[in-house]
Amino acid sequence: MNVLLIDKKNIRTDRTIVSGRQFDHLKKVLRVSVGDKIRVGVINELLGTGIVERFERDYISLAISANLPPPKAIPATVILSLPRPKFLNRIMQSLATMGVKDIHVIHSQRVEKSYWSTPQLNLSRIDENFILGLEQAGDTVVPNITLHKRFRPFVEDVLPHLMNDRKAFLAQPRSEISCPICINQPSLLVIGPEGGFIPYEVNKFENIGFQAVSIGDRIMKVEVAIPMLISRLYPGQ
Repeated sequence: MNVLLIDKKNIRTDRTIVSGRQFDHLKKVLRVSVGDKIRVGVINELLGTGIVERFERDYISLAISANLPPPKAIPATVILSLPRPKFLNRIMQSLATMGVKDIHVIHSQRVEKSYWSTPQLNLSRIDENFILGLEQAGDTVVPNITLHKRFRPFVEDVLPHLMNDRKAFLAQPRSEISCPICINQPSLLVIGPEGGFIPYEVNKFENIGFQAVSIGDRIMKVEVAIPMLISRLYPGQ
């Protein structure tokens, strides 16, 4: 945890109470005491400093001052074929840590329909993972996520409205074109299942202007491919 994130509704007269998971981290990992300063952020607002005023058995009272902007967001919308549920928590945390703020999760032929019933897709669970990712990154702005259970309506009715003259890339294993480096402009990035999209799906993306790209001959797991692609498109951000 590199920043303690606080919900604005829990702040009263520039003070807040920290309990639960965050309290345990402050107590057992950071080992704070009265008078210590820690880095804090107000969710979806500013970063700043918290001063420990009281340290009780199961909570800490902080005085809050927040006046610094959060880090710049990555200007990419990520469109992600629903991954296996056991990796979903880690992937959502990673996307938040990297600074991605707009995420669409879609269905594709190689996604098992049973994946859509996983409790990991509960929006409150996803938000919990976003918060963990933001705390790691020192960011405050929670990503937006939209779930699309049907492939064709998304590609035909939703996706064209997201393009808005952005660069549009389809990550596809063994594509002859390498993923570009440092594009310095907003983009759409589609990431499929580990085996890639089927030809029908690839054609649907390419027909509306997506360019298939790869990061080499090796087929990466989704949780490995995402940071590799983002770091190529937006190095240093």
